[in-house]
Amino acid sequence: MRGWGARLVWLLALAWLGLALGGEEEDGEVVVEEEGDEALSDELGEEDGILVLHEHNFARALSEHRLLLVEFYAPWCGHCQRLAPAFAQAAATLRNESSLVRLGKVDATAQAALASEFGVTSYPTLKLFRDGNRTQPLAYTGRMDTEGIVRWMQRRAGPSATLLQDTDTAAAFISSQDLVVVGFFKDLQGQAAQAFYEVAGEVVDVPFGVAEAAELFQAYGLSADTVCLFKKFDDGRTDFPVDPAQGLDVAELTQLLRVHSLELVIEFTNETSAQIFGVKIPHHMLLFLNKSSPVQLALRDGFRAAAGAFRGKVLFVVVDVTGHGADVLPFFAMTPADAPTLRLVKMENNRKYRMDQDTFSEEAIRTFVQAVLDGKVKPHLLSAEPPEGWDTGPVKVLVGKTFEQVAFDETKNVFVKFYAPWCSHCQAMAAAWEELGERYKDHEDIVIAELDATANELEDITINGFPTLHYFPAGPGRKMIEYKSTRDVETFSKFLENGGTLPEEPPAVPKTPENSTGSEEPSLLGTAESRDEL
Repeated sequence: MRGWGARLVWLLALAWLGLALGGEEEDGEVVVEEEGDEALSDELGEEDGILVLHEHNFARALSEHRLLLVEFYAPWCGHCQRLAPAFAQAAATLRNESSLVRLGKVDATAQAALASEFGVTSYPTLKLFRDGNRTQPLAYTGRMDTEGIVRWMQRRAGPSATLLQDTDTAAAFISSQDLVVVGFFKDLQGQAAQAFYEVAGEVVDVPFGVAEAAELFQAYGLSADTVCLFKKFDDGRTDFPVDPAQGLDVAELTQLLRVHSLELVIEFTNETSAQIFGVKIPHHMLLFLNKSSPVQLALRDGFRAAAGAFRGKVLFVVVDVTGHGADVLPFFAMTPADAPTLRLVKMENNRKYRMDQDTFSEEAIRTFVQAVLDGKVKPHLLSAEPPEGWDTGPVKVLVGKTFEQVAFDETKNVFVKFYAPWCSHCQAMAAAWEELGERYKDHEDIVIAELDATANELEDITINGFPTLHYFPAGPGRKMIEYKSTRDVETFSKFLENGGTLPEEPPAVPKTPENSTGSEEPSLLGTAESRDEL
């Protein structure tokens, strides 16, 4: 989850950090098959209630279990280690419910053939195998916690939607939760209904019902196939008629349901943060206020009035600076005293926008939001003040205000580390970076520098993970080359001495910062990279 609360999310998620590679064997089990080793049997062993799978018993596991969710992991992967307790607890819960539903795991670093067969490129990767089908596993799309795994599997083990046969059962179902979805279809075997069942299988945190009876169409004022979202907030009901020609698009309906499942204006809390970042709305408009102030609370009226025009494009969020929202204030370089104030965040690159002067009327907010969407407002970039002596040490300490003059000095080759103070990977390489600075401190044309990317933002460069290393070669053209190799002094030196490439590698293709999005990381669902998420 990346976003304006990413640092907070990092804390709450206990920072899925990769650990050092280990080579232990557990319970005498062979974890890496060497040439000439005795072949493993097809016996199904268990560990913490999870099937331990390898290429010799995988087929047997598929044949004996109708639903088998398999985690492909790496022993050294911090993400996998964080997931392990939740995965074991989910395995126990599901096993108690049904003997046909099981969870298994594969050490993808030891079972290269299985990892290759199922396209595993990051850790952990979860795939569901159904009815022994080995060729078409389903990618896991649920939350990476016990409840998320259990719900996701339960939806696939039973009917994804409850059949509503009369007005009484329908009314009871609709009133049972704050949010329910009902699909009204005249043919439950038709393509539209089948697409609805597929959506119901994915959106596991909302109850789904389905209705075919004519009396139910009449009771809810419908004459054609329609998906209805019933909610105990906002307007109470949202209808999505099925296009007779186009039918239902699974991805489109899924996103519509997620967007309209949220309140028009939602408060940022521990309970709602996953919804806010999971809905994938491209812009977030934030009202920072102190909820203990009646005057500031009244500002929500204009904020809510402006929200309706941008539903699905901009998510309107209230952030209480004295409550849960206090933890995200450093991301915006704000303190509680700055409230009330407004910010708009573009989620793809964390660019933040602010009014020249906060105005909280409906008209002013609408005008500002539309101007940002139309590209008429420049982002508000954070910059710390240059520390005293920032350019006198072996490693130059850059900030937003000094970056341009140093990195794009046409007479210098500049190697910059973009880091976060809290990042363990950055801390681990700090000594090597200082040593590199010492090695090149007397080179007139080479500059070793660093920039705290949590306190400084750059208009044309987006940093998505820590640490990110960029090399800016001398000469015109504002070129930038990302360094992606081993992070040690000797390899850094080879890279610098060879003009921004490593000798054994083909020449890197320079790219301009304007076309760069930085170092893209896989999501928190898994990564084989040893970098922290931003």
